[in-house]
Amino acid sequence: MTLTVVGLDGSPLPPGAAAALAEAELVVGAPRHLAAVPLPDAAERVELGPVEPALAKLAGRRAVLLASGDPGFFGIVRLLRERGHEPVVLPARSSVQLLFARVGRSWDDVAVVSAHGRALGPAVNVCRARGATAVLTGPGAGPAEIGAALDGWPRTLVVAEDLGGPGERVTTVPAAEAATRAWHPLSVVLCLRATDAPEVPARGWFAGGEPAPPPGGWALPDTAFEHRAGMVTKAEVRAVALARLAPRPGTLVWDVGAGSGSVAVECARLGAAALAVERRDDDAARVRANAEAHGVEVRVVAGTAPAALAGLPRPDAVFVGGGGPEIVTAAAAAGPQRVVVALAALDRIAPTRAALLAAGYATGGTQIAASRLAELPDGAVRLAATNPITLVWGEVQDR
Repeated sequence: MTLTVVGLDGSPLPPGAAAALAEAELVVGAPRHLAAVPLPDAAERVELGPVEPALAKLAGRRAVLLASGDPGFFGIVRLLRERGHEPVVLPARSSVQLLFARVGRSWDDVAVVSAHGRALGPAVNVCRARGATAVLTGPGAGPAEIGAALDGWPRTLVVAEDLGGPGERVTTVPAAEAATRAWHPLSVVLCLRATDAPEVPARGWFAGGEPAPPPGGWALPDTAFEHRAGMVTKAEVRAVALARLAPRPGTLVWDVGAGSGSVAVECARLGAAALAVERRDDDAARVRANAEAHGVEVRVVAGTAPAALAGLPRPDAVFVGGGGPEIVTAAAAAGPQRVVVALAALDRIAPTRAALLAAGYATGGTQIAASRLAELPDGAVRLAATNPITLVWGEVQDR
């Protein structure tokens, strides 16, 4: 028997939907969807609350399942196929399409993430990292929760409520104000980096913006960063640190004792949200300048760790570029999956490892002693040694 999934967006039914409904033995949908379409008198109606009991009634029957927008876009089509169904899909316009049509903005540069039935954290981290992100919301992950989570990041939210419905409204507010308001449960959010004037997206070729890894790769040369008298995590050390931190879209990385911010900038270039903690005003300014030079955003928190770490949003990974075991202990207490510590002083290796073990991490480490090619006056080359650095890391194994 045929299962037809019909998308609804408040406009006339998609072609073929009326015929499928007229022949249906069973029609499944949310109450608002069942009330919005003509139903045959003989068809059984099932309100879509808990999903599994409703799906169990589909087997062997000519059925129509009503869904919002494009049911193949973060919708029920995936679940149906997981259950062995091969539905005919008649889509309407997705809520993301409608949102951008309402605001008159192109959206090929926009990352689209879902917090509907999923953890809110990864979606918020994409909002923190990107200049433009569309978020499909859900209970406990609506505009207010998104706005509250963006505290510390300058963002504007465009909230589209009940698109295509009688309560449709599109509102533009600062993220902080969004956190204080009540919103329609059917909302989609556009999160934009706050600027004085609306930006016209650059012409691109890849939907969602430039893909990661970025052009030029990672572990950039030390000369790619403005730094204070060589106070920059060397490229070879950075390469291994990035491998252990695993920065990617949806994650938040802290760079504690950031110095030049080279690690934070590289994490941001790989798609992560990045936060740099730095006590020196001049180095904090360098972090901002380096982020701007590489076209990424790094939130800079001025202060001395471990006190400056209190109240910051929970990270997925932490890089500690300077400081003792007390900073490592405070970083681990924030609950990241991974902590990576760079050490020049040998007497800090054992206490750092002990701090990570005490926090429940499985530990590892390596010493990096790189020698770089350096040109001699006659054009020949020699090996010029850099200062050896020990990386000690901890990883949570059960997540």
